[in-house]
Order: sequence, then C-alpha cells, then structure tokens
Amino acid sequence: MSFRFIRDHADRWPIGLMCRVLEVSASGYYAWRNRPDSARAVANRALLVDVRRLHAEHHGRYGSPRMHAALRAEGRTASLGRVARLMRCHGIRALAGRRFRPCTTDSRHYLPIAPNLLKQEFVAAAPNRVWLADITYIATGEGWLYLAAVLDLATRKIVGWSMREHMRTELPLAALMMAAQRQRPAEGLICHSDRGSQYASEAYGKQIAAMKAKPSMSRTACCYDNAPMESFFHTLKVELAHQRRWSTREDAKRDLFAYIEGYYNRRRIHSALGYRTPEQAERQMA
Repeated sequence: MSFRFIRDHADRWPIGLMCRVLEVSASGYYAWRNRPDSARAVANRALLVDVRRLHAEHHGRYGSPRMHAALRAEGRTASLGRVARLMRCHGIRALAGRRFRPCTTDSRHYLPIAPNLLKQEFVAAAPNRVWLADITYIATGEGWLYLAAVLDLATRKIVGWSMREHMRTELPLAALMMAAQRQRPAEGLICHSDRGSQYASEAYGKQIAAMKAKPSMSRTACCYDNAPMESFFHTLKVELAHQRRWSTREDAKRDLFAYIEGYYNRRRIHSALGYRTPEQAERQMA
C-alpha cells in the first residue's frame, strides 16, 4: 500500500521524500514500480475506468450495489464485493443526505377521512393498480417551492407531478389529473395519501370519484404508511435538492422536471424493481 501511495502521489511530492516518511527503501519502490502488472491489476484498472464513468454519468448517485447492477447491464462480470472494494479504495462514494423535513401535512380538520386500504402492504401486481401521493418542499432564493407527486407502486414511476409556490388543494389535484390523463387507469385504482386537508378536500375527492378510483389514507402522523413515496422524496433530496442552490423557483422547476422525467423515470435503476428503471418495469409489466 505504501508503494501504491507513492506512485499515485509522485506528481505532488518527491519520491525520495515519501520513501523516507513512509520508511520504505527507494530501491524497493522502483523494483515494485517496474514489476509487470498482474492480470488482476490490469483488469481492476479497466474496471475502475468504467466505475468512474458511470459515477460521473449519474452525478455521484450510485453506491456499490447500484453500480454493480449498472456494470452487469453493460456486460461486466465483476462481483459486488470487488466493485465495493474498488470504490472504497479510490474514495468513490454515493451522495449522502440530511434527514430534515418540515411538516407539509395539516390533518387538523373535520373533512372526511378515507380508510387505510394498503396497511403497509406495498405490493401491486400491475401498473395503475395503486398510486401513492404526497407533497414535499424545495428551498429556493425566493422561498419554498412545493412539489406534489403521484407514484405508481408497481413500477415506482412518477406518473404525475405539479409544482407551485403554495400547497393548497390545487397543487396535488393538478398532479393527480396529470397522472389520470397520462395513464388512463381502469376502474378500481387505489389512490393512497396522507390525511392532509388537500387530499381530504371535496375537489380532490371528486376527481378520485370521476376516475372511479378508491381513496385510501395513512394513519395520523405515520410516515411508514406511505413509505415508497417517502423514499422517492428522500432520493430526490439526496440526489438533487441537497446538491443545488436555486436562486429562483423557475430554476428549481427546470431541474426538477429534468430529474423526474429525464432521469428518475427513464435512467435511474431501482433495487425494488430488480435494478430496472421505472419505464423498463412499466413496459415489461404491460
């Protein structure tokens, strides 16, 4: 490891100085450096090139399991342990995020509450059988931007979304209407959300009824009742929102659109889908 460190930093410090500090002989280092590389070392260097390329293409969003799956999709046969060791050795890490979320749910109302039809059984046999909905916030220089999204449980695809500077009923209603227009679900769809006043409103309920869908709501203050939706928002924050500083809401809207439609639905592979993208899963399930 000392010789490798010296080789990797030879352009920064004199080799003789590093040998003295690390207490190794210069002759030993030169003998090691001039020794022909093993087949394993050559293969690791080639693998590292692909790892760094994929890490850059996905903006640092892939850890070793997802990186391993992406490499396998390209025909590489390296094991997960080998990929993890290579990433760890070269300091290649996935983005990590902060866990802070102000409350976007106002359940202090007297509007009708739908029963919880899912009861944390997050399984759907096909697309457009179960949709999950929620609202999150995005910080900008102009103040909060609120994002409402609708996620298909079977494919993890974001089938509808809406962005506003407020979180009145208009916000999630627009996301639901987008999802309905794009997906055209059959009768019997379950639309699950929290107990927020937006989702319990008359306008939102009428839209669900017009779709011949069934409303479902989480228990009070139980984020686990909508866990896949929470997982999507956490991923979006870690991979995008925590890496940006937007001056305006319009700037944030542009990047959020590109992330959801251009990256998350079409390019990002998901462990819950067997390392497929949402659109791949949707096509195969259809």
